[in-house]
Amino acid sequence: MAKNSTSSTTVPDTAWLGRGRHLGPEPERDVRRNLLALKAARVIDDFLDLDPVEAARSTDLYPRDESADPGPSARRLFEARWRVADDVTVRAQLTTYEPESRRRKNEGVTWVLAAEAERAWEAGWPSPATVFWPDSEQVAWDHETVPDVRLRAANHLPKEDDELRRLLRACARQSWCIHVVVHEAMTPDALGRRPITAFLPPSLRHRVVEHRATPEQALIADFVMKRELGVGIPRGGAVVLPPTPQVFDYDAERFTVRNVFLDGTEPTELLDKIMEFASLPQPLPADAEQALTRLRQGWHLLTPDEELAHAQAMVTRYAKALEAMTASCDLYREAAESALEALAEATGGDGAPRTASPATAKEDASPWKALAKTLGRFPGSSSPRR
Repeated sequence: MAKNSTSSTTVPDTAWLGRGRHLGPEPERDVRRNLLALKAARVIDDFLDLDPVEAARSTDLYPRDESADPGPSARRLFEARWRVADDVTVRAQLTTYEPESRRRKNEGVTWVLAAEAERAWEAGWPSPATVFWPDSEQVAWDHETVPDVRLRAANHLPKEDDELRRLLRACARQSWCIHVVVHEAMTPDALGRRPITAFLPPSLRHRVVEHRATPEQALIADFVMKRELGVGIPRGGAVVLPPTPQVFDYDAERFTVRNVFLDGTEPTELLDKIMEFASLPQPLPADAEQALTRLRQGWHLLTPDEELAHAQAMVTRYAKALEAMTASCDLYREAAESALEALAEATGGDGAPRTASPATAKEDASPWKALAKTLGRFPGSSSPRR
């Protein structure tokens, strides 16, 4: 059974986060074509296509840290900016990554997408996924990082118990999505096989994964889910699976629907449960936190006003650095002059130490003491050895 651990880090209400795999041959080409088409249609304001290495080296609007770098396996970085609700600006960043291993066939290219709006995100806004990826079934960008699971499809649960356990564990531990399991009371027709996620608001369609249990899987699916996740599924019903780690008091009954009619009609009760679940605080995985940091601190697509503010900030920063260097040079010059004066006083100006009277010798046993005092003015300096 999954542990009911808690997390203090949750997804900000202004952010939209997604991750998946593209199984096609040229994912970056698909992104470019979609961005070009949307910019030509004035759906988005602008976009950038960047080499990750050059992007990491460039000077950005905000101070950088190591988590703002996409990493050595990054292939390409895309940025886009558009507006929703007339005047709310959305900034989004998509990064494609080389697969960790090519031993498995059709592993594909992993992509990570982080978007953030100027105010709290609304489910009715366009999905950032379809800003970068074409909203077409002919482009295979919508595969989950969990093998054999798709974002825009009704995924049937495995027949074998062990495979079902592995799938549920992977979905609970690896996925950024909300997972819903629906039990088919009877084998549905073509309309009933349509994914329920198609009825969701645009911004939720690519954040929810739908799993289907066949009529004969009622007992085994209920047993395995209770053992692995602590929740069951009623015959002919559905349940929204708990988040891992849990960041709120999950109530299985609250997110369970007793009857779901798979006849092509809109399952209103289940959709309400999913949207209620999505509105609650969601755990922020470490990888997702890095993607959000990269969006905020590694942003390059500036507006004219932002470019002006950036240039003014850089001028101020360089002026302060130059002022600090000048002050440092003046300090060291004054110290050097004082050291030379002390040396001249100690040697009598002829390079040889002066002979001190017995009384003076008692007060100052070493002719280099004055020089040591002067050198002590240097920051971090220590007294010279005799």
